Amino acid sequence: MSSAQKHRLGILLSGRGSNFIAIADNVAAGRIPAEIAVVVCNRPGAPGLEEAQRRGLDARMIPSKGLEREQYDRQVVEVLRSKQVDLVCLAGFMRLLSPYFVSQFPNRILNIHPSLLPAFPGLEAQRQALEYGVKITGCSVHFVDENLDAGPVIIQSSVPVLDDDNVETLSARILEQEHRIYSEAINLVLAGGWRLEGHRFLRTQDATLNAAAGR
Repeated sequence: MSSAQKHRLGILLSGRGSNFIAIADNVAAGRIPAEIAVVVCNRPGAPGLEEAQRRGLDARMIPSKGLEREQYDRQVVEVLRSKQVDLVCLAGFMRLLSPYFVSQFPNRILNIHPSLLPAFPGLEAQRQALEYGVKITGCSVHFVDENLDAGPVIIQSSVPVLDDDNVETLSARILEQEHRIYSEAINLVLAGGWRLEGHRFLRTQDATLNAAAGR
């Protein structure tokens, strides 16, 4: 990709899209060297889709109700391919992706989850953390694979669980960190200088510098 070309993001959402808004704000401010090529939503009336339209983005409603997983995913992949998307970002997209979808964008699909994975995967992670009684939880940005919340973790942020927390207060503090680290993770992936070693996401800039210095 030449310096004149920008990376192209595809955003998938199902609801309010608060992480999409944080990403879009950072793109607009030049803090993410990319453009949002398309926003895809699977639920009619989702506030996130309306916000994408308000911002003048290419916003697509592709309803998923009544469709098999891969049948739906093929429609979404076709749109992403047509828009030449480099990186797919799930922003509250409430569907498990099919192996077909994952195979089309290997190590190019990001998701954010409100826990320190592998703890508390799946729905209501904040409630799970409270019920388990942990003192620290947080959020994780990870690559998406065929399994639920199981891909390699790119970046995490910890959030203390306070004695007087409930699901709403804990969720709000975690969300603040989600908005911060999702953009950081996007920048890390787009910049290159990383590799996967087994399940570990490792930055390789230091190794490159050392090699150049003959160490």
